[in-house]
Amino acid sequence: MIYSVRGKLIHTDNELAVVECGGVGYGCRTTFYTLQKIAGQEEVMLYTHLAVREDAAELFGFSSQEELKCFKMLITVSGVGPKAAISILSANTPSQFALAVATGDSKSLTKCKGIGAKTAQRIVLELKDKVAKDNAISVRNSESITPVAVSGSNVDEAVTALVVLGYTEGEAMQVISKLDPELSVEELIKQSLRGLAGKMFR
Repeated sequence: MIYSVRGKLIHTDNELAVVECGGVGYGCRTTFYTLQKIAGQEEVMLYTHLAVREDAAELFGFSSQEELKCFKMLITVSGVGPKAAISILSANTPSQFALAVATGDSKSLTKCKGIGAKTAQRIVLELKDKVAKDNAISVRNSESITPVAVSGSNVDEAVTALVVLGYTEGEAMQVISKLDPELSVEELIKQSLRGLAGKMFR
C-alpha cells in the first residue's frame, strides 16, 4: 500500500498532480481543492489511495487526510466509483460534503458533475450514520464537555453538522442546549449558526 508521496511537484493538469519521488513521477488523480492548495509549491505531500482494477491501477492523492477519508467513504457506496468521488470532492470541501450528508441534503450533491438524484440519495442514505457515528471528518479543535440535558437524534445530527463546519462540540452543545430539541435538524442548525455568529460579534 502506498500511504503517501512526498517530493517535487513537476506537473499539474485537470484532476492530476505529478509528484517526483526518487526520480519517479507519480501521477495522482486529485480534486480541484487539492490542486488549488498545492498550486505554486515546489515540494508537496499527498495522502494516497491506490485503486486496482482488472485493467488498470490508479493512484489518487489528496492534500489532507480529511479529503482522503471522504474519498474512501464515497467509494464504498454502491455505484460510486473513484471518478464520481473526485467529482463530488472537487465541488465540495470535506466539511461541506460531511454537512450535506449529515443533514440529508442530497440535492446539493446533484450539482456535482455526473451525480444524479438517485446516486446522491444513496450516498446520503449509506453514509449518514457513518459520518455521525464515526466522526470520520476531523475538526480543528476538540474538547471534553459536560453532558447537558439534551438528547435525541435531531440534536445529535445538528451537533455533528456544526462540528464538521469547524465548531467544537462544546460550542455546538452550548448553543443547541438552549433550543427546542423537537425542532428539525435543519432548523436546529440554522438557529445555532445564528447564535454562534452573534457570539462572534459581541
